[in-house]
Amino acid sequence: MREVKAISNEEKIKDIENYLKKKNERDYLLFLIAISTGLRIGDILKIRVEDIYNKNSFFVKEQKTGKRKEIELSPKLKREIKKLCSSRDGSEYLIKSRQGLNNPITRHRAYQIIKEVAELHGLENIACHSIRKTFGRKYYEKYRDIEELRKYFNHSSSAVTLRYIGLEQEIINKHVRELWD
Repeated sequence: MREVKAISNEEKIKDIENYLKKKNERDYLLFLIAISTGLRIGDILKIRVEDIYNKNSFFVKEQKTGKRKEIELSPKLKREIKKLCSSRDGSEYLIKSRQGLNNPITRHRAYQIIKEVAELHGLENIACHSIRKTFGRKYYEKYRDIEELRKYFNHSSSAVTLRYIGLEQEIINKHVRELWD
C-alpha cells in the first residue's frame, strides 16, 4: 500500500473547498468535516444529522481504537451544518448515499470523491486519509504541540505523530540540504 500525503498548500485546500461547495453539498460537507475534525473516514460516515446538528461538540466511538472521543465543532463547521442540514431529518446519515432510503456513502465512494477532487486540483498521492493528515499538520503548525496532537490522534508516541503528518521526513530533508551550507 502506498503512503498518502497531507495537503500542505492552504490555497489548494481553499480551492477544493470552494469547488466542492459549488459542485455538491454532500461532498463539500464530507470534506469540511474531515478537514475540520481530523476524524477517520469510517467514523465520519457513521455520523447522523442528530449527532451533530445544533451542537457545539459531539462524541464518536472510534472504529479503529474503540475509544470514545469528544469532537469540538469550529464556528465555521457549525454554520455550514446548520445551513445544509436545517431541513433534514435527524435520523438521516450526514453523508447520505443516493442508494437506498437512508444509508451513508461507502468508504470507496468517499475515496473516489477525494481522489477525483485532488486530481482536478493537481495533487498526487491524496486519499481520504490525507485529509486526516492535513488536519494534523495544520494543528501542529498552528499550536506546535505534538504531544497534544498525539493524544488527539491516539498515537503511541510523538515520533509516530510527526512521521504520520509528514514532518519527520521534511525535517530530515531540510537538514540534509542545509548540512554543508
